[in-house]
Amino acid sequence: MATETTDRTKWTYDDYAQIPEDGCQHEIIDGERYVNPAPGTHHQAVSRRLQFLLYTQIELTKRGVVINAPYDVQLSAHDILQPDLVVVLNDRQHVVTPSRIQGTPDLVVEILSHSTAARDRKLKRSRYEKAGVPEYWIVDPFEQTVEQLVLKEGVYEQMTASDLLQLTIIENVTVRLAEVW
Repeated sequence: MATETTDRTKWTYDDYAQIPEDGCQHEIIDGERYVNPAPGTHHQAVSRRLQFLLYTQIELTKRGVVINAPYDVQLSAHDILQPDLVVVLNDRQHVVTPSRIQGTPDLVVEILSHSTAARDRKLKRSRYEKAGVPEYWIVDPFEQTVEQLVLKEGVYEQMTASDLLQLTIIENVTVRLAEVW
């Protein structure tokens, strides 16, 4: 749900940083503030399994980091998002700061919930595409599917669906969806 922006043109990170802790997820997308309740247990179970599978193949092999929500990803002055999972490979470690990611991560994973599905599929997808995020996964825990979107010439192209996801951003990293659901 978007909030009113009557007395300001667009929210920035400084505005965002002033929001008090309230247990909700806050994001700024194109300068507009969105608030969501905390995710449910099934959502979190799927997130934990994906994180484990990525962590064991990327972080434990010292090829990058896997970061789980809540964590801020500042793509631009007016885009501060909190994806469910983020992967930053070693060659982009400069974007990881103590408070947030400032710049473009290598992989962003959004796990759909009933309240965020439309935003994840359209609005956030367009922001990640514009920022040049090389790979974006839209995980549907209800339908047990993953849309694997890969940036090609500045536009996301959907990869062919399979029970085995092969990351395009790094070699020899796969996710068996049977281990996620």
